[in-house]
Amino acid sequence: MQACSESQHPPDRLAPFAIPSAEDPVLKNFLHRSSDLLCRWIGSADRSSPVPVMRPLPDVAPGLDGASIESLLSDLQQVMDGAYQPSHPGALAHLDPPPLTASIAAEMVCAGLNNNLLAEELSPGLTGLEHDLCRWFCHRIGLPAGSGGVLASGGTLSNLMALVAARAALKTSHRDPVLLCSQDAHVSINKAAKVMGLADDALQTLPVAADGGLCLEALAKRLRALQAAGRPCLAVVATAGTTVRGAIDPLSDLATLCRDAGVWLHVDAAIGGVFALTARHASLMDGMESADSITLNPQKLLGITKASSLLLLRDRTHLRQAFSTGLPYMEAPRGMDHGGEIGLQGTRPAEILKLWLGLRQLGEAGIEATLSGALQRRTAFAAQLDPEKFTLLAGELHLLAFHYKHGDAAAAGRWSEDTRQMLLSHGYMLSRPFYGDRFCLKAVFGNPHTTAQHLSDLSGRLNKSLAPA
Repeated sequence: MQACSESQHPPDRLAPFAIPSAEDPVLKNFLHRSSDLLCRWIGSADRSSPVPVMRPLPDVAPGLDGASIESLLSDLQQVMDGAYQPSHPGALAHLDPPPLTASIAAEMVCAGLNNNLLAEELSPGLTGLEHDLCRWFCHRIGLPAGSGGVLASGGTLSNLMALVAARAALKTSHRDPVLLCSQDAHVSINKAAKVMGLADDALQTLPVAADGGLCLEALAKRLRALQAAGRPCLAVVATAGTTVRGAIDPLSDLATLCRDAGVWLHVDAAIGGVFALTARHASLMDGMESADSITLNPQKLLGITKASSLLLLRDRTHLRQAFSTGLPYMEAPRGMDHGGEIGLQGTRPAEILKLWLGLRQLGEAGIEATLSGALQRRTAFAAQLDPEKFTLLAGELHLLAFHYKHGDAAAAGRWSEDTRQMLLSHGYMLSRPFYGDRFCLKAVFGNPHTTAQHLSDLSGRLNKSLAPA
């Protein structure tokens, strides 16, 4: 078959598919110009707002004829003009840091490769890379030989797969197992219970202690009650970094309790798990290495472009047990497993590439510097808030929630709403979560562009937002 040549397409149009027999100069130029737009957008972040003032509405439907190169670039610019800007120094609302530069490039290469992690023959080198990098994470965390994992498109999916694996490993035919977690566990646990078709009362939440961690006494009491009632516990879900407070459940004690009770322990460490990668901060995650399964999201602090989540298992054979179908339409893998046989997803892009290349770019020193910087910014900011005006919610990681110390919940709500808008007008974006009985403000300090001067200015504006008590 005759391959399409460049001459068959108008000079102002991209060929639908790049020619496989020669370098495509039109595509090369288009990618360069697209990169120019992106670099210009990132490089002007601090001259706008974290959220756009105006949100352009580009045409949605394709035209009768394909769009020209200039039209495509204009479309891209419109999307950028209406996008959230994580590189803005005042972007402090959520767990969405600026993208790591090597990860940006890897994302583009991933799209160009268009390999499919469903099966080894569709992604021969990348399948092995995923297995090997998951084993590296397991080793760094302290999981034993025989551990392993799989990448997933987000922590919600990783948590779901972990609980499906736990159910497959549950040695009982009881139809109504119970899932236990703290009241501050991530909403994805609730989603998982629904998707898995568990009983209406299957997900049971437990109170947290003053430090925001799961109350051990309450968990022990509930496990005893379940045993007395003859109802099995599917899993205990511990959280290593709650969404509002950044609190860490008592992982070592939970691991002992679950081991003695013969219960699967899953640690949702989507927020905090990366701290286990460095000797300086690994103590924050003490006990995580005793878990049966772990969710870890490098996208939330290390800047790996979305999505980047890992599910790691103490015994990786549980993944095959839960998800293997045989893939009869694929050749048997030469390595360990097809990617589609150890997780819920079938077709998957090569997300491993941006994680691997990003970690290679950072190196050991860069990983530690990124983690340390986030914690230091949080500490510096907290020290500058007026303790007579604010109540800080306890937590150990790089996020800080706080609320109006005096007045009732209604007053706190009005203050948080007005103050958030005031801060946005000055280029600072904080989130406004509801926690306990009132609205708070929350800042996340994973943005490396946020300087000491920004923190001083932000805390000063917050302190001035309230009159002296």
